[in-house]
Amino acid sequence: MPTSKHSFHIHRDQVHLKWTKKQPPALTVSPGDIVTFDCIDGSNYQVTPQSTSDAILNFDVSLADPVFGPVYVNGAEPGDALEIEVVELQTADWGWTAIVPNFGLLQKEFEEPCLKIWKLPEGRHDSVNGEAMTGVGNRRSERLAVFNDQIRIPLRPFMGTMGVAPGDDGEYSTIPPLETGGNIDCRHITEGTRLILPVRTPGALFSCGDGHAAQGDGEVCGSAIETPMKVTLRFSVLKNHDWVQSPHFRSPPESEGPRRVLPDRGSYSTMGIDSDLLEASRKAVRAMIQYLGRTRGLSRTDAYMLSSIAVDMRIAEIVDMPNHAVTATLPLNIFVDEANGTTCSDHP
Repeated sequence: MPTSKHSFHIHRDQVHLKWTKKQPPALTVSPGDIVTFDCIDGSNYQVTPQSTSDAILNFDVSLADPVFGPVYVNGAEPGDALEIEVVELQTADWGWTAIVPNFGLLQKEFEEPCLKIWKLPEGRHDSVNGEAMTGVGNRRSERLAVFNDQIRIPLRPFMGTMGVAPGDDGEYSTIPPLETGGNIDCRHITEGTRLILPVRTPGALFSCGDGHAAQGDGEVCGSAIETPMKVTLRFSVLKNHDWVQSPHFRSPPESEGPRRVLPDRGSYSTMGIDSDLLEASRKAVRAMIQYLGRTRGLSRTDAYMLSSIAVDMRIAEIVDMPNHAVTATLPLNIFVDEANGTTCSDHP
């Protein structure tokens, strides 16, 4: 691990909404240097802790997913790779999840706007010892976000957007992911992880944004627990890595990463099967929504948002043509009764 020679800071006003190599760098650093980014949430001030669903009805997507930077890294040249070590992540004390009309995996089935404002434990979420929650004052409870009085969500912060400038002269929206990174929304790139991106222009021109306090693989309703974030990153240049043509990442052993906030209580999975991979995914999520409604009494809207926060989407089978199988997996430890070792009478 390179030793940091200097520390730098990117402020909230050092922001842009397009990926382009023509964006002037906000600062220049050398390999081994550490940079702290002060990032607002992905709504770009369109959602606040006081907002209602009207904020979603009037949401301007063109302003969404601002990124902060860029950072010019000395020595990074096309054909190299930029390695970004996630040193520390600090959430704000609030976040939001929304169903936005005409957005999300089931957008044709959820046409009304909906906004949930979360109260979050502010700051860094350190590893802790112990197996069970023992009360409100327990440090484990301080690392949980409350969905309702029966469901708690373990916080696993990460940056939804981390990327470098493309190599051509064009401008690209920050909303879709690119081969150079960007809005990849990968919940596994958390503290201790090293993201590796292809360098396409001198200095790489790295930016980041879109802080998430928790998310399931797939982010099916289109939002996670969106939150302002302070992120500390260390940069390294990997010379002659032209074989890196898309985002890669290296995760630490589990023993070195964040420990479980809640003990493992198993999971419940639904499966979607279809010749179209997207439709198979939709079928898996629809089945999970039905499960949460029938066994947990959640409304369809709440079940859809919970699926975006806590359910992991995985491809189970993609080779047995013409049909594919996709699973949606929900950890059962988010439910109070499961965490306490009891079972609801209506739970299968």
